Amino acid sequence: MDLRDLYQDIILDHGRSPRNFRTLAAPSHFAHGHNPLCGDKVTIFLRLEGDRIVEVSFEGKGCAISTASASLMTEVVLNKTLAEAEALFGHFHGTVTGGGGDLPDALAEEGERLQPLTGVKAYPTRVKCATLAWHTLEAAVKGGGLPVPLKTE
Repeated sequence: MDLRDLYQDIILDHGRSPRNFRTLAAPSHFAHGHNPLCGDKVTIFLRLEGDRIVEVSFEGKGCAISTASASLMTEVVLNKTLAEAEALFGHFHGTVTGGGGDLPDALAEEGERLQPLTGVKAYPTRVKCATLAWHTLEAAVKGGGLPVPLKTE
């Protein structure tokens, strides 16, 4: 099996069976993200203790790349500090946009787990799909502890 096939299998697995796909009961932070070009929508929920992400989840609808990226992101940022999550995002964003970016050795394993998504750099319109959850995570952190609105549906 070649590496591209393995990466595709990982993306399809996370797209079909996303990890951490749920609403947190009592998030300290959350944000909604939307990619109007393709219709992908995601809500990221966080519970922080100090500057550490102790719970993270997401809900939404999107393509396999968007869903897989959100799923992988929740796995790699769990139990990380905000600075570590920011470093992972910087590395991932740089990788998918062609800019690269080094990671501290302590985060190398998490960076490797994101490798299946780096093939999107060959498809510029898909980069937004792969980075939507990350931008939404960033908005959740910056937005603070806003109350989660009740669903009206």
